[in-house]
Amino acid sequence: MRFLHTSDWHLGKTLFNASLLDDQAHALDQVTAMVKDSRAEVLVVAGDLFDWAVPPKEAVALLDQTLDRIVRGLGVPVILIAGNHDSHPRLGFASRFPETHGLHVAGLPDSKPNPVIIGSTAFHLLPYADPVVIRNVLQNEKIRTHQDALKAQIALARSRHPKGHRFVAVGHVLVAGAETCDSELSLSIGATGEVDAALFKNCDYAALGHLHLPQEVGFNHVRYAGSLLKYSVSEANHAKGLTLVEIPSKGPVRIEALPLTPRRDLRRLCGYFQELLEGPHGNSADYLFLDLLDHGPVPDALARCRQVYPNILSIQPQTNAPSCPGELLETSQGELDPETLFRGFFREMQGRPMDEEESTIFREITARTFRSEVRK
Repeated sequence: MRFLHTSDWHLGKTLFNASLLDDQAHALDQVTAMVKDSRAEVLVVAGDLFDWAVPPKEAVALLDQTLDRIVRGLGVPVILIAGNHDSHPRLGFASRFPETHGLHVAGLPDSKPNPVIIGSTAFHLLPYADPVVIRNVLQNEKIRTHQDALKAQIALARSRHPKGHRFVAVGHVLVAGAETCDSELSLSIGATGEVDAALFKNCDYAALGHLHLPQEVGFNHVRYAGSLLKYSVSEANHAKGLTLVEIPSKGPVRIEALPLTPRRDLRRLCGYFQELLEGPHGNSADYLFLDLLDHGPVPDALARCRQVYPNILSIQPQTNAPSCPGELLETSQGELDPETLFRGFFREMQGRPMDEEESTIFREITARTFRSEVRK
């Protein structure tokens, strides 16, 4: 079995009032091409197809066009589950027609779920739902948390798993210990929305959605494919793509990351205002978050920078250059104060920024050194 795993398309999303629909269409063209070129037997989308429960008509049209090209055009089945951004009833529109059309959709949990069987692999669909919903569907009063709900869903899937088939779980969950980012909505208050990776230990592969950074959690076969595009500044350093999964008849799965090339990248750029104007630095059409290193105010900075970078999303002062999380423009060392230079050196040596205690120690040492030099 050879399939592609993706998730978190968030069709219809805007970023600082900028529509990303054209960027999403560009990425989905690549997804379609990957399905064809990789000779995938299935495309799995692990939730959050839309960014809103009631998506704009243009986003619905883009999804419809993409599914038509893959399912009808290429003859490759697609498996979809609902995520926490999706409307469960709206995504369940095609649930009665999977065998005929090659489109397998799970919008709501089911008390008698049937796996999608393709070849020797059974895909068990675990759409996102609040524990209250799953408790009612499964008529299990012991379900109180997301951990309880997922444990019950997987146990039910095990009871309906066909003998001799590989087990693939498709879920939209927050696994404890995974790396999160700013653009992901919390599934609950506190840590009650987290689930243990050990619940997926005995699966052959867990195709997960919800987190936007491609990553494995706990086990090599428990994996988030990540989002289609970068959807916040906290994702500026992510490498987006799809995961190609090969499941042999026996033995461990083989996993390969297939990168996506965005129409416009999303970057965080740090530099002095005049240096930025002398650009462009990189692709001037990228979506940019600019951090200015200038110590004084810069009149009309946003309007003036947009003459060079038309897709600036945000601009803000950032006086501490080495702590800036974005791309730092080349700056003469003579223009930087000693603490800024040392902070850069410290980060290079330790792989992390200085904390407040270390900063205080540095300032005390430099102050004593300065006083000693003055006495001489």
